[in-house]
Amino acid sequence: MLRQRMAALLNAPQIGLVGVIVTLGILLSVFAGNFEKQGRTVNVFLNPDSLLQIGSDASFFAIMAVGMTVVIISGGIDLSVGSIYALCGVLTAIFLRSQPALTGEDPSFAQLSVSGAVCVGLGLACGVLNGVLVSRLRVHPFIITLGTMWVFRGIAFVASKGLSINFPEGLTGVLKATLGLEKGLFPVPLLLMVLVTALGAIYLGRTLWGRQVYAVGGNEEASRYAGLPIARIQTWVYALNGLLAGVAAFAGSAFYGAASSADATGYELFVIASAVVGGASLIGGKGTALGAMLGALLIVMIRQAIRILHFDQNYESIVIGCAVVIAVVLDQASGRFRMGRMAK
Repeated sequence: MLRQRMAALLNAPQIGLVGVIVTLGILLSVFAGNFEKQGRTVNVFLNPDSLLQIGSDASFFAIMAVGMTVVIISGGIDLSVGSIYALCGVLTAIFLRSQPALTGEDPSFAQLSVSGAVCVGLGLACGVLNGVLVSRLRVHPFIITLGTMWVFRGIAFVASKGLSINFPEGLTGVLKATLGLEKGLFPVPLLLMVLVTALGAIYLGRTLWGRQVYAVGGNEEASRYAGLPIARIQTWVYALNGLLAGVAAFAGSAFYGAASSADATGYELFVIASAVVGGASLIGGKGTALGAMLGALLIVMIRQAIRILHFDQNYESIVIGCAVVIAVVLDQASGRFRMGRMAK
């Protein structure tokens, strides 16, 4: 039994990605150097502050990457996810500013629940709009979401007049709660990322709806002949993606204490890269929530490595782009290898 479990673990699709993350972590621990803190020597990378910072930075990418992975599994793509993030954050901040009862410095259940519901609800509405346009107009999702990307960010800019709008300090206090850890360590975004990843894994791996998403992405025509509601499934995956973008927007805006129309500019590229590096196939039918989280962690670790090792940050995009290309090439190579084994 133990041998079978070990074999299953070693054959898991994410084991290679875990190995890359661990190897990069070891290299950073060796080459990053040390510094003195309160009379003791601390590794620049391997310390609670640095690790939690990586987790916090990755959490907002990873939450959206889980939703993006579901969309990619279905055979779609969503370029508007960063703009949904910005729009949700800005409109929620404007809403809170118009409600004096919800702007107190002391966090309350009403402040947390109402503002969270507004932000997530806005993300869900944007996702539903994307899903309806993609499923009903039968236009390629790249074109649809490219258009809504500009529309959503334009609305955010007009609504905020290009200004940054503060979130209540009470909400910032919740997202920056130390939960008993040392001062300056904020684990809440990391815990939220783990929760979203776990729920995404259950949805994709343990539910009928998740299996239908894989079926549609694997072969849409066969799924249609099997009687699956293709339009409804496509609408739902974009709705879920928008909902998770709203979750990330609420967590990110509250954590940093403000929202603006420029927030999450370029996030769609990092989110798609996280999903692809995590094993999602752009032709559909393949991907996992855990892979999306690991992909986000790896990309943030690469960004952090460039800073820690004092490399020129202008090379950051080049390195991440190469990582995405390598991930796609390895995915195609492994797919051909599996097909070759099945043909024998």
